[in-house]
Amino acid sequence: MASHSSTLAGLRPFAVLGAVIALELLIFGLAGTNFFSFANAVEVLRLNVELGLIALALTPVIVSGGIDLSVGSMMALAAITFGKLQHDAGVPWPIAAALAIAVGVLGGALNGLAVARLKVPPLIVTLATFSLFRGIAEGITGGAVNYTNFPPAFLSIGQGAIGPWPMQATLLVIAAIAFYVLLHRTTVGRSIEAIGFAPDGARYAGLPVERRLTTVYVLSGLCAGIAAIVYVARVGQAKADAGTGYELSAITAVVLGGTSIFGGRGSIVGTLLGLLALALLENGLRLADGPPELAGILKGLLLLLAIAADQRRTRATKAPVASIESTEEFEMKNGQLAVLCVTILIAAGVIVLGNQMLIKNLRTEMSSPSNAGSGSPRA
Repeated sequence: MASHSSTLAGLRPFAVLGAVIALELLIFGLAGTNFFSFANAVEVLRLNVELGLIALALTPVIVSGGIDLSVGSMMALAAITFGKLQHDAGVPWPIAAALAIAVGVLGGALNGLAVARLKVPPLIVTLATFSLFRGIAEGITGGAVNYTNFPPAFLSIGQGAIGPWPMQATLLVIAAIAFYVLLHRTTVGRSIEAIGFAPDGARYAGLPVERRLTTVYVLSGLCAGIAAIVYVARVGQAKADAGTGYELSAITAVVLGGTSIFGGRGSIVGTLLGLLALALLENGLRLADGPPELAGILKGLLLLLAIAADQRRTRATKAPVASIESTEEFEMKNGQLAVLCVTILIAAGVIVLGNQMLIKNLRTEMSSPSNAGSGSPRA
């Protein structure tokens, strides 16, 4: 009976995500221009590879009970490293790319060392390196230098395709398979879950806690470095503001996919579904001429909903949560929050449909013959 309820609890986030994705498809299919076209599907995939790589890497980090707020800044530092080596130092682009990825790995190792060896809380560590990495990137460029004119062979990584398949999407598939095997099919993944569930218990059981924690942060830095190279190849430029906001979007995708923000439980498949929900949200709003601010509002509401649902599951299974002092501190009503989130999504649909109708009416009026001579001045 316990295992049956556990299975239901594990499937519940997927059911919620399925409902959110279905609602997005319904709203934006009606309001968006060419939303269901094959070309748009390819574009959604192409634009979200970098975010997907970071979200996949953050999944084991969050499962271990940690957090990494520095991934976006690490992307910027790796991107600037590549641009400076390739342009200013004349380093061949494959070597410059490898060194830029190595910078990401070193940044991840720094986070891992501070968290695992020095026992500094992950939130504090990665908040500090969030500012550190971005500050170094801005210092190198003076906040103004923008590296461009990269070799066509390099640009093909982010802009090329194999038939209709975007070339960089292959990296996302490989990363998804690798992280799925690591987290769900190896003893390393099980030990990461044990550490997130009860760190002290994992130590008493003889698990290499420090080594595992260092590993997940190094992997986060590695994926941030790879994402930086893909980003530069896609947009054709390396600048200090690369990766801005990626950390919040990636964390939202991970938690929305059912990974517990308190550690101990996570799903790579869920992370991919969470990524899909966010990708459809931003793409649909853009095609429906919706206000861009609405994407941030909805993203925040979805994150709150996911955390509230996670808190409810944690209380229902009586699992210990080490990262909070008392479950009574979180009094958000999950049913009310779900209703609020669905209401906002429906309101978003009304807004984008209204905007779409207004734009069509304006275009019709402007192109009508009766308005052709209306520009003459009044007597």
